[in-house]
This record gives sequence, structure tokens and C-alpha cells, in this order.
Amino acid sequence: MTAIEQTEARPRGTRLPRRARRNQLLGAAQEVFVAQGYHAAAMDDIAERAGVSKPVLYQHFPGKLDLYLALLDQHCENLLQAVRTALASTSENKLRVAATMDAYFAYVEDEGGAFRLVFESDLTNEPAVRERVERVSLECAEAISDVVAEDTGLSKDEAMLLAVGLGGVSQVVARYWLSSESSVPRETAVQLLTSLAWRGIAGFPKVGPEPH
Repeated sequence: MTAIEQTEARPRGTRLPRRARRNQLLGAAQEVFVAQGYHAAAMDDIAERAGVSKPVLYQHFPGKLDLYLALLDQHCENLLQAVRTALASTSENKLRVAATMDAYFAYVEDEGGAFRLVFESDLTNEPAVRERVERVSLECAEAISDVVAEDTGLSKDEAMLLAVGLGGVSQVVARYWLSSESSVPRETAVQLLTSLAWRGIAGFPKVGPEPH
């Protein structure tokens, strides 16, 4: 059961272990922040959505920003792990590109809408938020660039430029695909984007023999 499902299932006043209560509050906060944005969201709304009193909410999170940053940390880590898992899923480079592209599409398609907290936050003027968003983009690019550099023999800086491009294209196109309610199925969209990216990245020769 997800944190959001727990939020819906638990009646007010039910006692939960601390970790379970924290997850429940994060699930409620995610729904409110995604629906209303940071500035319009109120701790009252989050407490009501979670079915708890405000004092219970404040026992876990001293303020709205603390709650938002905890959610942001969680979902930035989820994206980074998805990218790393995709890169490690195969040693065949074209399939690796496809898996990485699909990781971004899967991330934005998640029904909880958590990607909006990372890529479409209305709080990027807050240094702590901006730092986290920039860091996860950088860490995803670094994970991609390590593979690019190893396979092509390009310098670290050259590989990083390509990796930033691949990651940026992936998340921008995935977000457009979702927001436009495109009739193109996700699998087809990933295939199209992979073909575009592969035509470029395949121009850099692989160092060593291609695995069979």
C-alpha cells in the first residue's frame, strides 16, 4: 500500500508507528502540494487530508518548508535510483538509452504527480529547493556521463555535456508528452525519442568490442 493509499485508508485518531505516520503525512502532503502548489497549500489542508490534528503534523515536521523538502528529497532520490537502475539494466548501449528514456517517462507518468515537485515547483526561488532540484539533475547526468565516458573514451567534460543533453531531452519530452495528453502510447514515444538520441550518440565510436 502506498503512502497516499494509507492516507485514504486510515481513519482520524488511529495510532501508527512513527515511521508509518511520517509516510502517511508525506502522502497527504504530496497530494496537497501537487494539487495546489506550495504557496497555496496550508498545513491545515495537509492535516485534514491525513486525518490528523495539526499538533500531530507539527510533531513530525516543524513547518511547511520542512515537509516540502522531505518530499523533495524522497522524490529526487527516486528519480536518481530509477536512472541508475536503467543504466545498469543492460550492457547493450541502444537498450540502455531506451531504458534511461523510459525511466523519465515512468517517473512523470506516476499517478501521484511527484515529478511536479521536482520539475515544476513554484518554490524554485527558495535556495534549499533550487539546490535539490539542481543536484538531482546533476547527479542523473553524472550517472549517464560515467557510462558515456567509459564506452566512448571521451573526456569527462565532453561526456558530461552529452549526458546533460540526454537527461534534459528525456525529462522535457516526457513532461510534454504527459501534459499534452498525447495519443502516442508511452512505449512508442520512448522508441521515437530513443531513435533520435541514438542517431546522435551512436556517432561516437565505442571503445573496445561491442558485446554480443
